[in-house]
Amino acid sequence: MIRALYSAASGMSAQQLNVDNIAHNLANANTVGYKMRRVQFQDLLYQSMMQPGAAASAQTVVPSGLQIGLGARPAANEIVFQQGNFVTTNNPLDMVIEGRGFFQVRRPSGELAYTRAGSFHLDRDGQIVTLDGDPLEPAITIPPDAVSITVAADGTVSYTQPGQPVAQQAGQMQLVVFQNPAGLLSHGRNLYTPTDASGDPTVGQPGGAEGIGTLLQGYVEQSNVSVVEEFINLVVSQRAYEANSRVVRAADEMYQLVNQLTR
Repeated sequence: MIRALYSAASGMSAQQLNVDNIAHNLANANTVGYKMRRVQFQDLLYQSMMQPGAAASAQTVVPSGLQIGLGARPAANEIVFQQGNFVTTNNPLDMVIEGRGFFQVRRPSGELAYTRAGSFHLDRDGQIVTLDGDPLEPAITIPPDAVSITVAADGTVSYTQPGQPVAQQAGQMQLVVFQNPAGLLSHGRNLYTPTDASGDPTVGQPGGAEGIGTLLQGYVEQSNVSVVEEFINLVVSQRAYEANSRVVRAADEMYQLVNQLTR
């Protein structure tokens, strides 16, 4: 019965973390470029009362054995990089990536970070920056008297100025892809950095390398969180938590009966 208590407690702890993950997904249901996380579980160690395949006699073996599991634990909450819905904004500095690519930005520390959130702005120097002021890499600057800004599918950024009908090129945007994007390290603020699990970034021009994607101006990529699916996951997690709590109660009642045997 001690095993039952600890196994049920591990299940309750795992489901509590699952609910925390669901809450985080729902909180970011309207965050531009957010990618949902999905918790994955593993069973814990097994106590073998009888090893499967152990000798039952001189010529026979035990077909299945007897093993008692010791509960479950959350093993990972991987990032699901499924494409979110596109929403039109008519803002020339809003962009989405139709593909697997990431925008690369330069953080204040000088480190490169990567994001799917394509809601950009101009700073006081005319550089294209994120909501936190981190500039795109490579940096692209727009003159203050620019009348219009155009971003082509291949990442070419151009602008027009008063009295000049011919557009001027401001720069070339680049995208990166990772062999295993689920292995990226999240830093908040829609930013990721590579790890040994994700592999090194592969830099390319939009529309160039296969799968890197093309750019679409005037749109933003919404969060890929499905609110309905998350509520269903919440109900399932609550019921699993409740079932484990009932096991704790049942084990406690059995202990109570044992304690009353001597009375």
